[in-house]
Amino acid sequence: MTPTAFITHPDCWQHNMGAMHPESPDRLSAIRDQMIASGLDQYVDSVEAPIASRENLLLAHTDEYIDDIHAAVPERGITHLDPDTAMCPQTLKAALRAAGAGVKAVDLVMGGDVRSVFCAVRPPGHHAERMRAMGFCFFNNVAIAALHALEHHRLARVAVIDFDVHHGNGTEDILAGESRAMMLSFFQHPLYPYSGTKPLDDNMRNTPLPAGTRGDAVRALVEEKWLPALEMFQPEMLVISAGFDAHYEDDMASMALVEADYAWITARLREFADQHCKGRIVSMLEGGYALSALGRSVVAHVKALAGI
Repeated sequence: MTPTAFITHPDCWQHNMGAMHPESPDRLSAIRDQMIASGLDQYVDSVEAPIASRENLLLAHTDEYIDDIHAAVPERGITHLDPDTAMCPQTLKAALRAAGAGVKAVDLVMGGDVRSVFCAVRPPGHHAERMRAMGFCFFNNVAIAALHALEHHRLARVAVIDFDVHHGNGTEDILAGESRAMMLSFFQHPLYPYSGTKPLDDNMRNTPLPAGTRGDAVRALVEEKWLPALEMFQPEMLVISAGFDAHYEDDMASMALVEADYAWITARLREFADQHCKGRIVSMLEGGYALSALGRSVVAHVKALAGI
């Protein structure tokens, strides 16, 4: 059994919100190039992301919202849903691939084909609320994956871990009050989307952190808060919102993590999953906009997932 799969799709390169937009196709190219340069591509099982079904999307979104997203696709050019979030003619297919990647990843892990999966897909998802696109996000890929594990595979409990530098407001909006799910996150505060300081329900464990926070503080948070909470919750799968924009090179925020911090966080989560979740981890790309740092951080993350 290959320990780790790597899911992506060429359609995810086609989504384009404009030449100067930070959430660009170059992000996936940077990841691909670093995977090849490191030789890591030889050690993972490459899988193409399928198209998410409407049934998949309805796990996290309403019929009306899904219809609105389909209706918003332009015939040509770019149309904005908000100042940060825009669609081109290829956006819908990319978003459906991104959501489908999470569903496929859960199926692979639950089928025993692999122990863990990293999904290098875009657009990202953790800002997408049940009925609102925002923050570069259209469908909430991670929430869909977690709910697919709960509903389709009948898991009793799933934990979502979000280490993007921005609060995953959409994931919280969708999963708050869902007793079978727990969400653990840290994020820089104050920073877009200016939420998360008052959790929406008891199953949300949010930790706002100030600008300049370094890896030692994040490692202490994982040891002192995340792992004890996971021990109490006893999830059967971990689903990770893997944003790499807390890296010190990323000018979209002001935290100060490095690749070694992402590797350490991932290794500790992998150790927990090996002990309590049969190794089951699904990780999905969120933010990360400094291209070199993004590629290097993803390689560190995937190496740790695979135990390399």
